[in-house]
Amino acid sequence: MKMYAESGDLVNGWYAAGLSSSFKKGTPHRIEIFEIPLIIWRKDDGCIAVLLDKCNHRNVPLSEGKIVNNCVVCPYHGWTYDETGQCTMIPSEGPHSERIPNKKVKSYPVTEEKGLVWVWMGKENEINKKPFPMPTMAEKGWNHYFMVTHFENGVTDLVENFMDVPHTIFVHKGWFRDRKQIRITAKVERTDDSVLVTYDQSNDSIGFNGWLVNPKNLPMKHTDKFYMPNNTRVDYIFGEEERGFIITSTCTPVKPFSTMVYTLISYKFGWLTPVAKFGLHWYTKKVIMQDVWIMRLHGENMKSFGQSDYRSTQCDTMHLYIESLRKAAASQEENPKPITKDIEFWV
Repeated sequence: MKMYAESGDLVNGWYAAGLSSSFKKGTPHRIEIFEIPLIIWRKDDGCIAVLLDKCNHRNVPLSEGKIVNNCVVCPYHGWTYDETGQCTMIPSEGPHSERIPNKKVKSYPVTEEKGLVWVWMGKENEINKKPFPMPTMAEKGWNHYFMVTHFENGVTDLVENFMDVPHTIFVHKGWFRDRKQIRITAKVERTDDSVLVTYDQSNDSIGFNGWLVNPKNLPMKHTDKFYMPNNTRVDYIFGEEERGFIITSTCTPVKPFSTMVYTLISYKFGWLTPVAKFGLHWYTKKVIMQDVWIMRLHGENMKSFGQSDYRSTQCDTMHLYIESLRKAAASQEENPKPITKDIEFWV
């Protein structure tokens, strides 16, 4: 649990534990967040329970046990715990409930919103925010779906990857963007808890533009946004929101080089919207697996060299701002001052 101890204020947030649809009534699940093992299960009333995944008796993982009457039963000696972590039965003590220890297994605040189960990893008495508002786009004409992906890299470098334009002409060549050597300008703004990028690239296009996204060749508005501590939203809007494609990701750190990413794909393609999902699911899976590949290679070298050997150019400005916010939170230092900068680069 060294990772949790070294993450400072980064732990003070809601982290996605999985899709709501993944948690069935009466089935225990084990996940890790910041190297902390958790057991999660859905009760008969539909509510979710989350405990530290260890029995107080001999530290056996509760997630290997069974759910009985909405309580989890340890597989070793049958100690039984309710959703608050209170032990309710010790079989070896028979009818003597007065002998049950008062010490609870730690429980965690949990909520469900926008198709995800979220766990609060900070101190329970310091919950001062809501889960990140995933844009499921309830407005007429929009559809959406989730992708769940495991990356062998850390949150900081992943959110930078998700907002990075130049890598798309190499990692995703022929799939997302090809090299054209066109000049792109952008405004990059760092606030107290976000990094917001607005691009001037109305004449640019993305890989499947011609046949699906933008058949009328409308001007494109592209924004990349990072929200502390672990969320990104990338918008491609064509015309006056006649069509759009939004990629929203929330990252859950498992270990230093292991992260679960929950990506919401929201799209609006006119009359093609209802049928677009058949090709879009395959396409987005292909693209994200290319990022899985390059971030695994990146992560392997990061273990040897770290970020201290990085060299940056103008197109990395947003990455430097992200790093400054996350490093300040991890070290519990004062946030860097807000700043806005105009940049240019070529793709």
